[in-house]
Amino acid sequence: MNSESKKRSPWVNLSLFSLTVIAVFILGWFVSTISERRAEALFAYKPKVQLADFEPRNEVWGKNYPWQYESYRKTQETDFHTPHGGNAMKDVLSENPEMVVLWAGYGFSKDYNQGRGHSYAIDDIHNTLRTAGPKAPDDGPMPSTCWTCKGPDVPRMMNQLGSPAAFYAGKWAKHGEEVVNAIGCADCHDATTMDLTITRPALVEAFEAMGKDISKATHQEMRSLVCAQCHVEYYFNNQNKEERPNYLTFPWVNGYGPEEMLKYYDDIKFSDWTHSISKAPMLKAQHPDYEVYTTGIHAERGVSCADCHMPYVSEGGLKYSNHHVTSPLKYVSQACQTCHRESEATLLKNVYDRQNKVAELRNKAEELLTRAHVEAKVAWDNNASEAEMKDILYEIRAGQWFWDYVAASHGGSFHSPVESSRVLGKAIDHAQNARIQLARLLATKGLTKEIPYPDLSTKEKAQEYIGLPMEKLKQEKDVFLKEIVPVWKKKAAEREAKMDLVLN
Repeated sequence: MNSESKKRSPWVNLSLFSLTVIAVFILGWFVSTISERRAEALFAYKPKVQLADFEPRNEVWGKNYPWQYESYRKTQETDFHTPHGGNAMKDVLSENPEMVVLWAGYGFSKDYNQGRGHSYAIDDIHNTLRTAGPKAPDDGPMPSTCWTCKGPDVPRMMNQLGSPAAFYAGKWAKHGEEVVNAIGCADCHDATTMDLTITRPALVEAFEAMGKDISKATHQEMRSLVCAQCHVEYYFNNQNKEERPNYLTFPWVNGYGPEEMLKYYDDIKFSDWTHSISKAPMLKAQHPDYEVYTTGIHAERGVSCADCHMPYVSEGGLKYSNHHVTSPLKYVSQACQTCHRESEATLLKNVYDRQNKVAELRNKAEELLTRAHVEAKVAWDNNASEAEMKDILYEIRAGQWFWDYVAASHGGSFHSPVESSRVLGKAIDHAQNARIQLARLLATKGLTKEIPYPDLSTKEKAQEYIGLPMEKLKQEKDVFLKEIVPVWKKKAAEREAKMDLVLN
């Protein structure tokens, strides 16, 4: 082979040169883009204002963290519906009128709406009939403790008053002009470091009661624990009423399964109220979302609340958690498909299948428990004694506790469908035991026929059945919203204007 044949064609050399130029250009473009994105990320969070300790206003935090704040503002949206949730206002009592009877004698029989986004925390507690219509700071049925999870003014006030106990003392209306900023930044973040932090002492105290140190929690655990400050079961502890009235307490001493918490309440002889129809000493589950979540497959695999409800998003060189805290079904591609490779339609079907099956059990438990309350009233009306009713009333108490543990948990039927079904099975078992014992007792009173079931086809009929003066309650609430709330808001605006002067 001669040397001429070894020479490459000029076109080959030109092609190689061109490819080299293109490769260098692309690499240079990548380097330039990465540098720009790093610079963008570096300067994106350059503080524009100095955040004061206990700064409660989300819009002030938003000046330093505009991307997170803009996503948080989407919690104002109320357009997302699912068969068992979403962010739209939903009248739960209208959908499930039997709940009115289950909560007879308690505030939830007056009004119970599905929670909207965090932005509405203050408005919704103003509007609900459960807070009645107080005319003065020492008026109204609810204690100050009811504000605890409604917004970042709460840790500010606890610091200002000197202790959590001082905040909990007194009536709900006492803090009306102070707690005005809805759930947001300062509830979960340290103003100086932006680290996740626990701002509600009840969670810290609950860990201590179990012999645990919450300060040793990992960052991933904190991405659930900041939610567990509020999304939990709790009660108002009055065992030391003189020094610590209505002290917010989590019943976790024995553990945070429903059986352990029921034992805790039984041991201290606690009840939230006495049922106005059956006379049973009742427990009202709040929203044991964290407790139910810990029994599910996502918790078992180390997935935090924020991983699904606040999935990471990227904009330019920025990566941050989406603070539109809402159902993961709103953002399936970001919240679910980062781990699950199924189609969106398949994932949604999987969720709804589980929720529908749990709802079927929940509805059956509601019916049986309602019948137990009605039949207990008939027993009392026929001169049943307290001794005859004692065990029956406990079966009703336990059964409704297990039902409510599932019914009150947000998303529990998906977070842990197996555990939710197990607990509802216990609710049904207790309800049936109560009804069997009632049937035997009523037979001794000469009542052997089936007890007539009241017409509970609507919320209004159910409320009439338990004797609620709904028109009076609505009129009181209207006066409160027109005369009291505007005064609260005006005083709050004047106080925050002074805060701006200090800030500037």
